[in-house]
Formats: sequence, structure tokens, C-alpha cells
Amino acid sequence: MFTGIIENIGKVNYLEGNRLSIESSPITKDLDLGNSIAVNGACLTIVELNETCFEVDLSQETLNRTNLGILRKNQPVNLEKAMSFDKKFGGHVVQGHIDGTAKIISKTDVSGAIIFEYLIPNSLMPYIVEKGFVTLDGISLTVVDKLSSSITISVIPYSQNNTNLNTRLVGDLVNLEVDVMAKYVASLLNQYLDKSPSE
Repeated sequence: MFTGIIENIGKVNYLEGNRLSIESSPITKDLDLGNSIAVNGACLTIVELNETCFEVDLSQETLNRTNLGILRKNQPVNLEKAMSFDKKFGGHVVQGHIDGTAKIISKTDVSGAIIFEYLIPNSLMPYIVEKGFVTLDGISLTVVDKLSSSITISVIPYSQNNTNLNTRLVGDLVNLEVDVMAKYVASLLNQYLDKSPSE
């Protein structure tokens, strides 16, 4: 479980097959083999570790659902360690289970804040509400506007400078996790509506 509050920005060493190596000396000091870590929002298991970097294996499902398979050497990635019970809960409940990718379709500077517009897969739009939470590349963010097929997010300078958002360009794909509570409500409602009157 995670909060969507980014702790460190790592750098890609290499991606070979399904093995991803990330350099991030500040965060490796608190990690052990087998620990979970969110890389651009995807919950992964550490399989190799030294003082300056860690390695994770990417399943085919992860490669299909996320942007991790298109990472390039030296590209920055957002990192968050799994939440502990003594940690302040500053974001929202994030599972690290990526639902799909969203595409940046515009990026506008408005009085120091950056307004990003993301094209959202049609299948995921029902789980998003205006002023609700989404997780983009592991960052807990609030939806400003929900449009017919896209959403807008306002990013303050602090978030720009302490995540990989300041390197993101129009056309980039980012990992999207919708609010898990919305998925549970939709699942329960669908089960109720699918029941026949006789049941």
C-alpha cells in the first residue's frame, strides 16, 4: 500500500528484457530484498540491491499495463516505499496496481502552476470524478475538471520540482491508477444490478 507522496526521484540504469535497474542512493538505505516499492506508481518487488541501486523484475502484465517497458537510460522515475503504520498519511489510498496509461495532450503554465490535460481510456473514465483523486506516475493528484474523454490536473511548483513531472512533455504516456474505492463501489453496484428479480 502507498500514499502517492513521492519520496525520491530515481534514474534508470538499464532495462534489459524484464529486468529494470534503478539508481537511487538516498532511498536504497531503507530497503531490503523482497520489499515492495512503487516505480512510477507500479508496485514492484526488489530482487537485487546494493548501496546505490536496486533491481526489479517486470511481469508481462506490468509491461502491458504501464509505461515501464518504454523507459530509457537515465530517464527519471518517481519512487515511493511501501507505507508503514507510523508514516503520515498525506495522499490517498494507492495500491500500486496500474489500471492503464494516460496520454498528456496539453501542458499550460498558469500563474506558476502547470495545468496538464490527460487523455483517459474510455473504460476508466467512469471511475473518475471532478475533485476526486487519481494517481499519475505514482503521484496523488486532485482532478480539477472532468471532460468527455480527458481530465485536467493543476500541479504546483513544489510537485513539479520534486517529481518527474517537470520532465514530462505533451505526448508522453503516464501510469494511471484510479481510486480503488470507486472500483469497489462500481463492482458492488454491478453485482446488484445483474441480479434477477427472483434472486
